[in-house]
Amino acid sequence: MDFKDKRDSDSGGSPSDDEKKIGLERPAVEAGALEFRGHGQPPPDPDAGLSEEEKAKIDRRLLWKLDLRLIPWLCLLYLISFLDRTNIGNARLFGLEESLHITGGQYNAALSIFFVSYSLAEPLTNVLLKRLRPSVFIPAIMLAWGLCMTVMGLVHDFQGLMATRFFLGLAEAGLFPGINYYLSCWYRRDEFGIRAAIFFSAAAVSGSFGGLLAAAIQNMDNVGNKRGWAWIFILEGIATILVGIASFWMVFDFPDEATFLSDVDRQRVLRRLKADQQSSAEHEEFRMSYFWASVKDWKTWLYAVIYMGCDGPLYAFSLFLPTIINGLGYESTTAQLLSVPPYAAAALLTVAIGYIADRTHQRGLCNLGVSVFGVVGFAMLLSAQSPGVQYAGTFLAALGIYPCIANTITWASNNTEGVYKRGVTLGFVIGWGNLNGVVSSNIYRQIDRPLYRIGHGVVFSYLVLFFLGGSGLQYLLLKKENAKRRAGKLDHMVAGKSEQEIEAMGDVRYVTLTHSICMETLKMRY
Repeated sequence: MDFKDKRDSDSGGSPSDDEKKIGLERPAVEAGALEFRGHGQPPPDPDAGLSEEEKAKIDRRLLWKLDLRLIPWLCLLYLISFLDRTNIGNARLFGLEESLHITGGQYNAALSIFFVSYSLAEPLTNVLLKRLRPSVFIPAIMLAWGLCMTVMGLVHDFQGLMATRFFLGLAEAGLFPGINYYLSCWYRRDEFGIRAAIFFSAAAVSGSFGGLLAAAIQNMDNVGNKRGWAWIFILEGIATILVGIASFWMVFDFPDEATFLSDVDRQRVLRRLKADQQSSAEHEEFRMSYFWASVKDWKTWLYAVIYMGCDGPLYAFSLFLPTIINGLGYESTTAQLLSVPPYAAAALLTVAIGYIADRTHQRGLCNLGVSVFGVVGFAMLLSAQSPGVQYAGTFLAALGIYPCIANTITWASNNTEGVYKRGVTLGFVIGWGNLNGVVSSNIYRQIDRPLYRIGHGVVFSYLVLFFLGGSGLQYLLLKKENAKRRAGKLDHMVAGKSEQEIEAMGDVRYVTLTHSICMETLKMRY
């Protein structure tokens, strides 16, 4: 079978029945748009006739152009996002509970309500991102959560805090899964990991930056009759709104519509994606079959378990690190400053793991190796009595958690094909992981200070059972899956199907294509 002309039978100009049902209409295709769109074949090669060395030079220049235009601004957006969702931990040290007259249990409830709305909205957000365009969707949600943050600094009671945290979660839900999905539509599989790692390292940087910023803003205590904790919310909320406005010009659409690309560069980007056998180069209409394909795929749920195993500890760590350090006997401002070094170390290792995993294609082994740091770190926090040893444990904990977030997302994305199926899968994986923030919000109780045995024990269990155990199981199952595919034992799944039908099967089509197209590109990445 000749797979050079794989046509996408789902592409077309009019909305599908499922799109009409949920109110998502496709934007009209402008005159002069790329003629090959929707035909499943790559655009003409603008570099035909050039030597391989000249093509490689052009490709490196194009990749650098994409990196400069996409990565820095998206990192800034996630830094702000993570700062806005976790700065309540800093505000707590500066009198939030006393000012609002809330108990420790009510504070934990305010943390939990964020993750409820955040997690439930995430599976839908990537569909909305695809249909409403990144240049509109992302700035719009930023304006919404910036407003929520600003209003949070004006609340006077527990009810106001709960309401603003709920809507903050709802507004922020589209950013993290959306950006990961967005980047996966720009880069090849062996290029995505390092970019996702750099993007996510902004979360670790926000931990460092957040502590320093909170310590500085605290000096505004009683300015305008507002406490320092309120100014943390107000000033950071205003900053988010300003960045959201700028994002209407700084966030670009998907490759086939991005305005910063020339027609020639657009052809090059789409040819790179097609060479990587990505449906990102195609225009799929939304169909509920893509949703159910994700739901029925065992990989979706095992990746969700793995992500749960590192995301639950992530939120426990980021929300309570200042409290943990404060419980070791340090004052508020000192505790904020001491939270900086563990985050900085985690950011560096996150990028390093992204680079290594891209080069080796062994994301499962990277997860298994890095998880040891987290397990040892929380074992130290559980067993040690010395503040110095416990503080050292926070370094290992950060090193064992942060790198695995980006690596797990990339792992899931690499092994899921189909534009909408990948978007839905990432929404489920990230949404389920974030739902465990509800657990993380309630395990570090004031009555357990300063050792927090229950909190550390729960996080330790998450790392061992779900993250370490899940990564090991997924690694073994993918090796088994690849062995079956190489042996042709799953070829019956595509027997008798047309090329269009095989293309529409997404990652399932790899069972046959591994025998006729580059196996290194199409096999499951473990």
